[in-house]
Amino acid sequence: MEVRYTQEQAELRRAVQQFAETEIAPAVPIMEQSDKFPGSLIRKMAAAGLMGIPIPKQWSGAGADFVSYIIAINEIAKVSAAVGVILSVHTSVGTFPIYQYGTQEQVEKYVRSLAAGNSLGAFALTEPHAGSDASSIRTSAVRDGDHYILNGTKLFITNAGAADVYVTFAVTDSSKGARGITAFIIESDAPGLTVGKKEKKMGLHGSNTCELIFDQLKVPVSQRLGEEGNGFAIAKGSLDGGRIGIGAQALGIAQAALEVLNRRFNPYVTGEAKPFDKLQNRHARLADLTAQVEAARLLVYHAAYLRQEGLPCTKNASIAKMFASDTAVAVTSAAVQMLGAEGCMKEQSVERFFRDAKVTQIYEGTNEIHRIVISSQLLK
Repeated sequence: MEVRYTQEQAELRRAVQQFAETEIAPAVPIMEQSDKFPGSLIRKMAAAGLMGIPIPKQWSGAGADFVSYIIAINEIAKVSAAVGVILSVHTSVGTFPIYQYGTQEQVEKYVRSLAAGNSLGAFALTEPHAGSDASSIRTSAVRDGDHYILNGTKLFITNAGAADVYVTFAVTDSSKGARGITAFIIESDAPGLTVGKKEKKMGLHGSNTCELIFDQLKVPVSQRLGEEGNGFAIAKGSLDGGRIGIGAQALGIAQAALEVLNRRFNPYVTGEAKPFDKLQNRHARLADLTAQVEAARLLVYHAAYLRQEGLPCTKNASIAKMFASDTAVAVTSAAVQMLGAEGCMKEQSVERFFRDAKVTQIYEGTNEIHRIVISSQLLK
């Protein structure tokens, strides 16, 4: 399959590239130094129509297709992986589950604001005792008349502390295993919700990662997302899109690192006049890295196309996320190595790319888990 942009997709790509260069790039050093969430930048993204790209216009989105959204994540991540993941989580697993599974009233109340960028979304599934095995979550939700009472702790929640809306999962019937998990829409100012420790990460500075604590949190039944016991299915359905988004983020990191190497070691740019045989090893390495990045690009966009067309994409989403994140780590590691001591310096963008790349192999399902997902899909 050849990846060929439509005219609308090409125009969006150029617009996002320009926005990233003029608005996001100047904010990167500040985010790196302060590790503060870039609230003002997110408001600029909202004004530019980037916070609801694949959501229909009737709900204040841009009305573009899913591939266009992946293009935006890809281009933003070339400049800032942190901003890329903020947008990816907000859209793929913060907004889409409500749009896809919510009632008319829930879509009207939440999706319109999320897609317009007037509020920020997050996804609260992971817990201290349930990371890769999401079916083992322990946060409880007990029905009490017209409300549920939630108790428990969520861990490593992207956008926590900055988000206004959390798509959250809790156990309503522990005897049913995964079929006893239910999804809820939790507002950030709900009594009983506390944002806990903010994690200090090796990369993605500026992107909040915090714990959430639910202590007798009272949630109206009207904020249950889907039917009781359907939460695990909602989580799985949402994660396909989220994994493609992280694949696009990882692809952007890899592309950015490769561009640095191409500029740094292009003899026509650097003025190096060495015989080809002395440059052969270096150029061979660049060729290998280029092939990996191109393969990752095709896998990510193929998975995005399947998702857009409503075709089965669980296997392809896992392949794209796994391969693109492995590629990001490989390319950024090679970039640091090829630049030598220079590549280890904070002043070098590849040092940041290297730090940002690693977590793409871990969140939205570790790559070990994705290998299990892929093999299980193959053996069905």
